[in-house]
Amino acid sequence: MGGPRDYLSLVKFSHSIFALPFAMQGAWIAAGGVPAVDRLGWIVLCAVCARTAAMAFNRLVDRRIDAENPRTRERELPRGVLTPLSVAALVLVSSAGFVMGAYQLGPWCGKLSFGVLVLVLGYSYVKRFSLLAHGALGLALACAPLGAWLAVTGTFEEDFTPVLWLAGGVLAWVAGFDLVYACQDEEFDRERGLFSVPAKFGRRRALLAARALHGLAVGAFCVQGHLAGLGLVYWVSLGLASLLLVWEHRLVRTDDLSKIDMAFFTANGWVGVVLFCGVALDLQFMGGT
Repeated sequence: MGGPRDYLSLVKFSHSIFALPFAMQGAWIAAGGVPAVDRLGWIVLCAVCARTAAMAFNRLVDRRIDAENPRTRERELPRGVLTPLSVAALVLVSSAGFVMGAYQLGPWCGKLSFGVLVLVLGYSYVKRFSLLAHGALGLALACAPLGAWLAVTGTFEEDFTPVLWLAGGVLAWVAGFDLVYACQDEEFDRERGLFSVPAKFGRRRALLAARALHGLAVGAFCVQGHLAGLGLVYWVSLGLASLLLVWEHRLVRTDDLSKIDMAFFTANGWVGVVLFCGVALDLQFMGGT
């Protein structure tokens, strides 16, 4: 039937680091510093529940595809370690936790949580009919800073332009690294008729598009920092994050994907952490915003 470790592996729980730091950035910018502890706790719960629901749903709807793909056939569902019914239950519990947490953050968050849930779950189907799957994943994660900002302010009356640029940067950043990751399945996706940029245009063009998207992401983060009035600490963190992205693209080449895990998980995981630390420390010690 599987134990807790299998469920954590199924949803790659440790990879919550991709979305959570950007949700925290949205909260810190909205509060102009450290948000109220109760707000922060519910934001973390919502971020973790939404990502868990999305990942479990993705594994559930893709279980037959994963079973045929040599790269993914050892995942928990194809191997029978977990059952579809148990994973469906995890999706329902996580979705309920997300909606419940959103309502604790205010009526607007609660009402919008249903639309966000449709987006983060619906992403799993996009690759079956559109090349926009990479952007759909980026849009899903871009909801994290926007939702956290609304959770702290509780209203749309505040100026949310800085966090809107932050969300745009997240969208471009995620779409870019998803293009890199999708290069592993270029041939399989093409054979199965699945939609991805590498399958349609080839690995070289996909990697070039990923670099362009990451350039756009850095540009968006620059605008965010300027509009939020952030200072030296943030700009140093953005410089470090940019170097991480450069390192990521040096690790992955058209003829060599052997270091893709290091590029995808290590380099990208640190990007969000470094940027969040820059925002938090700048607001704390430099008086940004």
